[in-house]
Amino acid sequence: MAPEVSPSCRLVFCLLISAAVLRPGFGWYTVNSAYGDAIVMPCRLDVPQNLMFGKWKYEKPDGSPVFIAFRSSTKKSVQYDDVPEYKDRLSLSENYTLSINNAKISDEKRFVCMLVTEDNVFEAPTLVKVFKQPSKPEIVNKAPFLETEQLKKLGDCISRDSYPDGNITWYRNGKVLQPLEGEVDIFFKKEIDPVTQLYTMTSSLEYKTTKSDIQMPFTCSVTYYGPSGQKTIHSEQAVFDIYYPTEQVTIQVLPPKNAIKEGDNITLQCLGNGNPPPEEFMFYLPGQPEGIRSSSTYTLTDVRRNATGEYKCSLIDTRSMMASTAITVHYLDLSLNPSGEVTKQIGDTLPVSCTISASRNATVVWMKDNIRLRSSPSFSSLHYQDAGNYVCETALQEVEGLKKRESLTLIVEGKPQIKMTKKTDPSGLSKTIICHVEGFPKPAIQWTITGSGSVINQTEESPYINGRYYSKIIISPEENVTLTCTAENQLERTVNSLNVSANENREKVNDQAKLIVGIVVGLLLAALVAGVVYWLYMKKSKTASKHVNKDLGNMEENKKLEENNHKTEA
Repeated sequence: MAPEVSPSCRLVFCLLISAAVLRPGFGWYTVNSAYGDAIVMPCRLDVPQNLMFGKWKYEKPDGSPVFIAFRSSTKKSVQYDDVPEYKDRLSLSENYTLSINNAKISDEKRFVCMLVTEDNVFEAPTLVKVFKQPSKPEIVNKAPFLETEQLKKLGDCISRDSYPDGNITWYRNGKVLQPLEGEVDIFFKKEIDPVTQLYTMTSSLEYKTTKSDIQMPFTCSVTYYGPSGQKTIHSEQAVFDIYYPTEQVTIQVLPPKNAIKEGDNITLQCLGNGNPPPEEFMFYLPGQPEGIRSSSTYTLTDVRRNATGEYKCSLIDTRSMMASTAITVHYLDLSLNPSGEVTKQIGDTLPVSCTISASRNATVVWMKDNIRLRSSPSFSSLHYQDAGNYVCETALQEVEGLKKRESLTLIVEGKPQIKMTKKTDPSGLSKTIICHVEGFPKPAIQWTITGSGSVINQTEESPYINGRYYSKIIISPEENVTLTCTAENQLERTVNSLNVSANENREKVNDQAKLIVGIVVGLLLAALVAGVVYWLYMKKSKTASKHVNKDLGNMEENKKLEENNHKTEA
């Protein structure tokens, strides 16, 4: 029979062999914790009835134990070992659950929970894994521009403070960029902070760009492992200015116009479709073999018709890359002959011509005194009504503002011409004498009377229209008179006379008086005859009435008497 071992000896023995003794059935248990959070590790052992104390330790890389926490089951007291890295960070509960505050990367170890009885030691290991989410990836050191057909560094994608380290992926327009020799080169590196043990990942991208990359977004992402598994964080988009050479040159006129006219300013603009666009060009003007070096614009002021032609521009060093445009400078000339103020005599011939010279067909309009004429004026024999203000106006409908006009003020002069007429009033008591005058400038009319007569009304004038007007007077002469009409203007004085007889007037008055007397006498005789006839009729009527009263009973006599009465009346 073996000698009995004291309890203290058994305890010492158990502690010495505890590192090698595991409770059957317990395997690896892992606790995942986020960086900076609390690490909570349950003991995972059933507390025995005869438990003396519980203890936590961790294992160094070489396997040696480091005790960090102790709790007595009898005294209910907790003690923490003097381990600097866990000072003030530990907490051991009554059920022997160990908590470590402010998880660090250095906490990623193998911890062991030990429950000790008088005759045994029970252990349960826990593996602690600490994770740190990296910062959002950022594209830095970006190229100010990329040039087509050149392999050039686009930028660096950097993600900091990760644990464990992660992977960086580049994207073009949302699609993963894979390394391709001569077109896509990716260089990855990671660094670890000696204090925090956190990783910083950097990925550099060299990229051969094309014009299809214009406005194309580039991004990068970091993929890492966290407590709940793998995750990915994406960067913001980056768009790069793509430089590419000019492949085509264009030329245009500024500001754009439907048509250019003489006097306008022309600004030519030459553009190249490269990026950045060319800043200087060569301009070639019509008829000038040598080009003019200028910025992207070249201005011609107050152009004339001889500026019509083909204009070209090209790159400074590549004349074969050239653009051209045809420019027509529209013009409009008008010549009116004669023009200005022209004075002619009535009856003269005046040829008028309005000649148009234009860059294209022009419309011509004639106006007289602001009234449109149906055709151009032609004067083979001038009349007073031909006088007026004539305007010949022309325009190019397709060219805004291109109009011309010339005017002719025609004055038709003539010596006074007089024609006198006479009109007798139906009563024969007065006569109207009219003096018709024609001439320009307007002649002044003066009346004179030779002999005895009276003017019933003052002279009356008509409006002066087309070089004509008249003046009239009304007279009742008692004897023969002569009326003289004098018309005078700056050209000449003209006189005309008309004899007016008074006899014609007396004879007509006597004839009218005789006619009136005859009519009165005739009316008086007719009245006398009618009176005599009426008296005889009344006398015979009374005699017949007496005979009828005497012989009323004799019907035959009455009838005969009645017949006699009728005969008498007849």
